[in-house]
Order: sequence, then C-alpha cells, then structure tokens
Amino acid sequence: MPVFEEQEQVHDPDAIARALSVLHISTQDRRWERPWHSHRKAQLLFPLSGVISCESPEGLWLAAPQCAVWVPSGVGHSVQGLEHAQGYCLFVEPEHAAALPEVCCTLAVSPLLQELFKRCAQLPALYDLDGAEGRLMAVALDELSAAPREQIHLPMPQHAQLRRLAQQIIERPEQRCSLNQWGALIGLSERSLSRLILSETGLSFGRWQRQLHILQGLKQLGQGDSVERVALTLGYDSASAFIRLFKKAVGQPPGQFFAERGQRLKTDTTS
Repeated sequence: MPVFEEQEQVHDPDAIARALSVLHISTQDRRWERPWHSHRKAQLLFPLSGVISCESPEGLWLAAPQCAVWVPSGVGHSVQGLEHAQGYCLFVEPEHAAALPEVCCTLAVSPLLQELFKRCAQLPALYDLDGAEGRLMAVALDELSAAPREQIHLPMPQHAQLRRLAQQIIERPEQRCSLNQWGALIGLSERSLSRLILSETGLSFGRWQRQLHILQGLKQLGQGDSVERVALTLGYDSASAFIRLFKKAVGQPPGQFFAERGQRLKTDTTS
C-alpha cells in the first residue's frame, strides 16, 4: 500500500482543516491497490516515477509522465500503483475546487506546479493560513486550477457483460478476436455488442480497444519497457505499427511524448 510521508501522521485527509493538503507518497517493492472508496475532499494523484492508474464509474484514468489524475469530491474510485511508484497526493476542500473539473480527468503538470507540490509537501498538515505557508498553498491551488486537461483515459462500460469483456481484454491485451468472437465469449451477438459498446462508451469497439492499448502501452513504457516489447505484448506485428497507432491517438510518437515530459524512453527502434 502507498505510504504517506509527512511531518504529522495523517489517518484521514478529510479531517485536515485546510483548503489544500499536499502529501508525498511512496510505495513498497510491490504493486498495490486501494479498492473502491470516496473522499469528501477532491483528490489529485501525481506520480513522479512509476505508474498510478485510477478507475471511476466513468472510465479508467492513467497518470502518465507529467500528468495527474483528478478525482472530484465524492466520486467513487479505486487506485492502483506499480512497484516503486513515487509522487504526490493532493486533497482539496470542495468549496475551493470550483475552478477545477467537475468530472474525473487527467491534468498536465507543469514544472512550476511540480516544484510547488514538492515545497508544499514539506509543510506541516496544519500550516499557517495567514503567513507564507498559506500564500504558498494558495499559489499551488491557483496553478492547479489553470492546468490544462490531457485526453488520456478509457471510457469504461457499466453493462455487466461488457465489464466482463473489458476485464478479459485488459488481462490479455494481445488476444485477437473478431467482434463476433468477442460477443460469443460473453453471450452477445455481434450486433448487440457493437450497439452496446457504442452506447456506453461513445466509441466503436475498434476505437475503444485501440484506446485501451494506448493506456496499457503508456503504463508499460512508464515502467521502462521498450517500444518493441510493448508492441509485441499488445499483439502488434512490429514496433512501427504500435508507433503509428500511438501517434494517431495521442498526436505524437512515444519518443516525443516522453521527451516533452522529461522522461527517457527505452527504444529498440526509431520512434
């Protein structure tokens, strides 16, 4: 499980009587998961290293390099982190989050905002509201409110059979089946599957599956896997095939995406 590092032990962030709390988090040498829960306060998850993913009723969200996952007040969610994940967790009182999104999303984290997180995490839980500490937290909240959104998420269906299918594809992303074969696995006709996935996610089945591959690819690349290894794991014939998919979905190839976020990407091929 994640460890919150702070000058004062925090058992319930909702109980901290401050508009904004910034905690440094670190994890053990293993993967961890926090099952479904919610907070009165809104929450932001920002990994400095490793990968943190978050699922809400609306979808699956991934905190890629220089991105954070935003979870509004009261929204149920589960969180999963890979081993050696490090980063920051913010909690914001609802009345101070009016300028922030009302739905789960990913936000881009600027170098300035990252440095503000670092400094704010060093403050005591009950920092001085009227002095320099309070002003620093106010600046961090202003910068967070101005952070642009990133489109790195996967709409998740609520229909029980589709959720079962989604889990199977997540667990075995390399598996290649026709729409008819996927439908047969969960007891739906090809037509019903196509109609339901579009109705529940707003995407065709093919686009939804490709978006899932993008998220899974980002997760593996963030762990240090090469582009070639990621492509093979996801069932693509070559690294270049995955790079084309990534560029079409994200707007830039993996190498550029990671370079702009200050993280080195291991490659076995030109990206």
